[in-house]
Amino acid sequence: MDSWVRFSAQSQARERLCRAAQYACSLLGHALQKHGASPELQKQIRQLEGHLSLGRKLLRLGNSADALESAKRAVHLSDVVLRFCITVSHLNRALYFACDNVLWAGKAGLAPFVDQEKWAQRSFRYYLFSLIMNLSRDAYEIRLLMEQESSTCGRRLKGSAGGTLGGGEAEVAVGGSAPGGSLPYLALQLRLQVLLLARVLRGHPPLLLDVVRNTCDLFIPLDKLGLWRCGPGVVGLCGLVSSILSILTLLCPWLRLKP
Repeated sequence: MDSWVRFSAQSQARERLCRAAQYACSLLGHALQKHGASPELQKQIRQLEGHLSLGRKLLRLGNSADALESAKRAVHLSDVVLRFCITVSHLNRALYFACDNVLWAGKAGLAPFVDQEKWAQRSFRYYLFSLIMNLSRDAYEIRLLMEQESSTCGRRLKGSAGGTLGGGEAEVAVGGSAPGGSLPYLALQLRLQVLLLARVLRGHPPLLLDVVRNTCDLFIPLDKLGLWRCGPGVVGLCGLVSSILSILTLLCPWLRLKP
């Protein structure tokens, strides 16, 4: 198990580079088709994209073991919500990679009777569930950080403005309730929450990158499963952005969201 994990870690950077190239080909192919490029050039781009996809599947052999090891570590987290989201995400990733290995065996000719469509749909379902868990974890961490930031700002406002603001005004300023619940007050509260969210994300780059990356990745299984058709151009762009952010987390480990 440990040897598979070490092998997977060594091939992770190469797999992400191949992923970026694959989705760049997808985006380029869409642009060429839209601008009426020659059919031969479009065919070459599609073939290159297919070769990169197959190469990625080869590089991902053994990633199931890595995902299972990550799930075993996540079980020991003290926070119940993080433990659930991260463990379930890793388990779904392990199943996704297992299906991906079956697809590779079929495309490589080792298992010619594999139903490619069925296994592809199955793998994308597991991928979608994993991303949903990742985004749930991001939303939970954002909520915790916003509560901490709101509490900190509230103590500052009460300490600095307590002598000049009335009790009700100070309560409204820190996000308390206002009598009557008027529409202008609700608009003000919404604006304060948006500003608070922006401040939290700006102060936590790893969380911001994880949210953007998972959101971009989400469009891929949604399109492949037919739940939301966004087209090859959007899928290629989102996959390319997500791949670049993944490479960035490898180059700058401090940008990786932990745990």
